[in-house]
Amino acid sequence: MKLISATQLRFGIVGVANTLVDALGYALLVTLGVPLFVANFISTTTGMLLSFTLNRNFTFRAKDGDVRRQALLFFAVTAFGLWVVQAAIIFAVTAAFPGVNVLIPKFAGIAVGLVWNYVLYNKVVFRPRPVTAEPPVAEATHD
Repeated sequence: MKLISATQLRFGIVGVANTLVDALGYALLVTLGVPLFVANFISTTTGMLLSFTLNRNFTFRAKDGDVRRQALLFFAVTAFGLWVVQAAIIFAVTAAFPGVNVLIPKFAGIAVGLVWNYVLYNKVVFRPRPVTAEPPVAEATHD
């Protein structure tokens, strides 16, 4: 019995890549004096663009799907996770633990969004389209 599927492994690899882009961008922006909310918005948006491209083409291999539909659904799912859930967790952890390293609340938010994203990407955004059977072709009869 496999612990994780190939798709889940690819999701993890993509997640590490876009998380590094997000977290390092966030830390850099905060260090440069950008307010937390603005820094989080910029870093998550950058990570989201990378995530969509890699998840569509590499993780779920959904290149045949309608890219506009996938992009809209991906944005809705990801934006809620990043800009509502993650922002709330960053705020809550920062308020609960003043002076904590800026990456601690960031990674807490990322952890919460991980399951949210995988389930909705797999079941909604990049779900395989059902194969529609073509109607049988009537054979020509020769009288």
